[in-house]
Amino acid sequence: MRIGVDLGGTKIEIVALDADGQELLRRRRPTPPDSYSGIVAAIVDLVAAVENQTGLTGTVGVAIPGAVSLATGQIKNANTTCLIGRPLQEDLSASLQREVRLANDANCFTLSEATDGAGQGAAVVFGVILGTGVGGGISVNGRIISGINAIAGEWGHNPLPWPAANEIPGPDCYCGQRGCIETFLSGPGLVHDYRITTGKTAATADIVAYFNSGEEGALFTMQHYFDRLARALASIINILDPDVIVLGGGLSNIAAIYDCVPSLWHEYIFSDQVDTRLLRNQHGDSSGVRGAAWLWPA
Repeated sequence: MRIGVDLGGTKIEIVALDADGQELLRRRRPTPPDSYSGIVAAIVDLVAAVENQTGLTGTVGVAIPGAVSLATGQIKNANTTCLIGRPLQEDLSASLQREVRLANDANCFTLSEATDGAGQGAAVVFGVILGTGVGGGISVNGRIISGINAIAGEWGHNPLPWPAANEIPGPDCYCGQRGCIETFLSGPGLVHDYRITTGKTAATADIVAYFNSGEEGALFTMQHYFDRLARALASIINILDPDVIVLGGGLSNIAAIYDCVPSLWHEYIFSDQVDTRLLRNQHGDSSGVRGAAWLWPA
C-alpha cells in the first residue's frame, strides 16, 4: 500500500492507494495554524488512522509547500512559514518509524498528472499550481526533475515577464522580493487586483462568480489575470517547450482560462507555431496527494 499526504496551507489530506493505483480510502483535516509540532502530530495521526482502518502498513510520501534543503535537510521556500528551517522529513521518519519521502507539492501534482492524469503519455509536462501560492513542476518521460538546488519549476518566484508600468515594482512577496509571479497569479493576488480595480473586497470564489455573471470590475480583473498568466506561461514555453501544461489549484477551475490564455500567449512565444496544450488537471484536488503516494515505486 502507498500512502500519500498533501500538506496544504488550510488542510492536510491523506490517501491510500493499492498496487494498481486504485484508491482505498481518503481523509482530510484542517492544517493546525502556525504550529509545526501540530502539523507533525496531525500527519502521524492520519497515517495511523489509515493503517488501522485498512489493516495494512504503507510507504509514506508527503507533498509539502516548499522543498527540503540539500544543504541542511531542513525545509526551505515554504509559504507555510512555520515549516521553514525545520527537519520535517527527519521528524516524520522518527515518529512513523520508517523512511518518509518528501517532495514539493507542485512536483507531486505534476508527477500525478504525468503518471495517470491529463499529461499521461506526454514526454515533457509542466505542472502548475494556482492557489494560495503559485508553484510549478517538471516531468520528463514520467520522471520529476528536481534540479541540483531542488528548485526546478519554481516559476512563481521569478519576476512577472514583460511587465506594464503599473506592474513595477509589484507587490511584496514573502520570499523577500517584489513583483514575483506568485503575487499576481495566486488567489490572494487576484483578490488584491480586484480590490485595486473596484475598491471592493471579495473572496476568490466570488470574483470568479462575478466574472461568470458579467460584472464589469470582475471582467476587467480577469482580463488582467489571463494576460499575466499568458505572459508567465510563455516564458516557460520559451525555455522548456513542454508538450503539455497542466493547471491545478483552485484557480484552475476557471473554465475561460483554457481558451483565453492560449489565444494570448502567441504574442510572447518565440515561435511561429505553438503546439503546447494547456489542460485542466484530471484528478482535481486529488493530484497532489496522489503524486505524494507515487513518490514510492511499486
